[in-house]
Amino acid sequence: MSLSDQRVVILGGTSGIGLATARLAARHGAEVTVASSNPASVERALGELPAGTQGLVTDLTDADAIASFFDKVGDVDHLVYTAGEPLTLMRLDDLDLTAARNFFTLRYFGALASVSAAVPHLRDGGSIVLTTGIAAQRPGPGWAVAAGICGAVNSMVRAMAVELAPLRVNAVSPGVVRSPLWSAMSEQDREALYAETAASIPLARVGEVDDIAEAYLFLMRQRFATGTIVTVDGGTVLA
Repeated sequence: MSLSDQRVVILGGTSGIGLATARLAARHGAEVTVASSNPASVERALGELPAGTQGLVTDLTDADAIASFFDKVGDVDHLVYTAGEPLTLMRLDDLDLTAARNFFTLRYFGALASVSAAVPHLRDGGSIVLTTGIAAQRPGPGWAVAAGICGAVNSMVRAMAVELAPLRVNAVSPGVVRSPLWSAMSEQDREALYAETAASIPLARVGEVDDIAEAYLFLMRQRFATGTIVTVDGGTVLA
């Protein structure tokens, strides 16, 4: 299935995995719109993406703003949701419930509101691809909140695939990826995480954003997959 002349909206598509997915979709002929809550991020992304890419600013924590965004964009073929703030691990003995709720607001409820707003604008044969993570399967200390979000997204994908059929609803589940997700960590801690992860998994390296973008393209183009979580983790769940 070609993406030529198809319209792809990537919420969170201005950095990291989302930006890599936007580049790849455009390379395969799609008409791409990226969106972020950060105007500077949108401007920076448009400087990296092909001419003709549309970039819009919208608050992905505000359901009314998301609905207005889709009214402005109009009909689309594929929705991809990769939005998320830099990850902060939270141990239970130092839990910040306000911060935990904020993580759910963007990563779970933002995705939920985006799908709800996008569905009336999705053309026949369209798809939705959300983002989860292997924390749902392989959590460690400090991962309770992140694992909870990932587990919730996994369940939401399966429920939406039933409710929204024949629209296809799937998700990508990355392992540790070299991306802005870890920008809240110091450079030293971040590089230590990458090195420790690489040493412990079968493929002996962490993921790159271009590795993960391929999975989003696969799910947009694969016409017989729905309710599916595609894991792209270098073998982390086996380690």
